[in-house]
Amino acid sequence: MSILDDPGLFGRQWATKYDQPGNPDPEPAAAFLAGLAGSGPALELAIGSGRVALPLAARGVAVEGIEASPEMVELLRGKPGGAALPVVLGDMADVAVDGSYPLVYLVFNTLFNLTVPGRQEDCFRNVARVLAPGGRFVIEAFVPDEEQFARDEREVQVHGVTEDSVTVRMHRYDREAQTFLRQTLTFREGGIQLRPFGMRYQWPEQIDGFAEAAGLRLEARYADWDRGRFTAESPSHVSVYRKD
Repeated sequence: MSILDDPGLFGRQWATKYDQPGNPDPEPAAAFLAGLAGSGPALELAIGSGRVALPLAARGVAVEGIEASPEMVELLRGKPGGAALPVVLGDMADVAVDGSYPLVYLVFNTLFNLTVPGRQEDCFRNVARVLAPGGRFVIEAFVPDEEQFARDEREVQVHGVTEDSVTVRMHRYDREAQTFLRQTLTFREGGIQLRPFGMRYQWPEQIDGFAEAAGLRLEARYADWDRGRFTAESPSHVSVYRKD
């Protein structure tokens, strides 16, 4: 098995840096999700450090989570209110919980972190299993952009320069497999640190196919959490699937 197929890899590599400035404001997502969750419980797949879960819980929604990385769960537990959120440690594709949820959600492109063929489809089937009748599955993801892929492959991106280190990032795409490998390298005196990361990306229509096969239907699609109109030029989407 490739190291990129390990669901806990991202957390081990990035937990110490994950909550640094630069992440999107979680409040628009929390407001959107609260409008669908009622009193909950809502289930977040890959809950991470609670970036969205904690603001959602602050709005009065009972939130539970699944997370593959103990390091991320430790971050969550250290935040105000984080210790009160039930979290199952495991692969989000398995959705290893019981219950009947009015809302399950997956934000920030994380569906694409499931790189093993078939695991994204497994995720949809298992979400459908735990959704209540009329419940929704909400996904936030980028829309693949072939021109951006080509730019990524041509460029070496500089992510940090200090007196002691240099951090750069490079990409390689496999168009046929719809995967990419991103490598972040930090050069320091005495060694090089490698932090690989991979995704299996999908176009919105392909995600719709996973949902349909799982018994879910597309209810709405927006360009962002503020319910902007989704168009052919939108770089990302927030899609709402309903279990009837």
